[in-house]
Amino acid sequence: MITIGDVLAILTGYQPTGQERRLESFVIDSRLAVKGSVFVAFQGEERDGHAFIADAVSRGAVAALVEKVPAELDYAVLDTRTGEAAAIAAAAVIALRSPLLILVENSKLALQQLGRTWRDRFNVKVIGITGSVGKTSTKELTHAVLAQRYRTYKSPGNLNSHTGLPIALLGLEADHERAVLEMGMDRLGEIALLCQLARPEIGVVTNVGPVHLEKVGSLEGIAAAKRELVEALPSHGTAILNRDEPLVMAMADHTQAHLFTYGLTPEADVWADNIQGMGLEGIRFTLHYGSDALTVHVPLLGRHSVHTALRATAVGLVEGLAWEEIVRGLQSLSSQLRLVTVDGPHGSLIIDDTYNASPESALAALNLLADLDGRRIAVMGDMLELGAAATSSHELVGRRAMAVADILLVVGQLGRIIGETALANGMAPDQVYFTDDADGAAALLADLIQANDLILVKASRGARLDRLVTKLDMRD
Repeated sequence: MITIGDVLAILTGYQPTGQERRLESFVIDSRLAVKGSVFVAFQGEERDGHAFIADAVSRGAVAALVEKVPAELDYAVLDTRTGEAAAIAAAAVIALRSPLLILVENSKLALQQLGRTWRDRFNVKVIGITGSVGKTSTKELTHAVLAQRYRTYKSPGNLNSHTGLPIALLGLEADHERAVLEMGMDRLGEIALLCQLARPEIGVVTNVGPVHLEKVGSLEGIAAAKRELVEALPSHGTAILNRDEPLVMAMADHTQAHLFTYGLTPEADVWADNIQGMGLEGIRFTLHYGSDALTVHVPLLGRHSVHTALRATAVGLVEGLAWEEIVRGLQSLSSQLRLVTVDGPHGSLIIDDTYNASPESALAALNLLADLDGRRIAVMGDMLELGAAATSSHELVGRRAMAVADILLVVGQLGRIIGETALANGMAPDQVYFTDDADGAAALLADLIQANDLILVKASRGARLDRLVTKLDMRD
């Protein structure tokens, strides 16, 4: 585990003595600070993180990376900008005090320097995962598979950005043999930067969809941004590509790494058929690799999850795992993520898929709902960051919701398009309800929910429908 002495050594080149205090975490949100953490203060466009240093300290932060020292704070300050060894050495005494403000030219660059240098200390093979949807579920299941043989680390939560990934890297320890890391983007060049920090040897691309379209401009632009992962792989590495997606397979011409493909076609290296959705019991399918074929049952919700299982299987095969190890990892109950079930009012069941949303994931969630027996209520909210594709994407989801749901409740401005499309395609007016926010949705559902209803809640994180699930949660 990284210590305060390690941080000072990386940022100054001077290794102080007596600085072996282990750091629990690095955070960029002061509310997440805990005892023994380091708060990283950014000067943002809308908010200045330096205003929250005292809050982080009050929650237990022992240090903060800062670009300036607020006048009202009487904390020890270590100025790393001078580069003078004598001054740094003298400051080692000050560093014994807590809290400590570590003054740097640029907090983001300093954080990235810490993450990159810490990663370089260890002989760990990194598996990078990118794509428009499915990154986190793929990371979790890949970790579950690799952990059957290797001491495996995974990036916590969704730390996959130019600030999140360095924090994830700082969690590496000397005995880790494999690290499974998400790599996200909202602009060109971001994944290339992440690859410079993490140096992946295996790269997995899930798909290319219209997420972040308003920032990148086109699907081709999104594909180019995701392609930066396979472009960065070394010649001895492996690019694992989705054989079912033309925009992903086109990346094969842009890497020096070995190719390994997965999909639902025999042309893929590892592929699946005979897919059966078993509702809340998971999915069953047949895996094929070379002359091997085996039928597996995994606890993943929705037929779309077969691609998640294929990605984790592909990594396992590339890493030399036996089928017994791979299947054991696939069947790990701890690998189910994000889309979870919650007991609702009157014996109803809530399918909570409120982490994020894209057209692909919304359709997949509705397809799962279609596999379940009972009265189906779909609560659908805004899908964000779709740019010019926003209207057509919500219309697409509206048509599928009309075919699946007995009751459709839509939330928000973009969600309204889903409801209007369902009505235009023949859904009865008394089956469609409109509301502005989670509180309004909760009020409507209080009157709508009946015994044993199945309730899907799906929207982008920004729609905050997680609050709706919290209101309906009947667990103790």
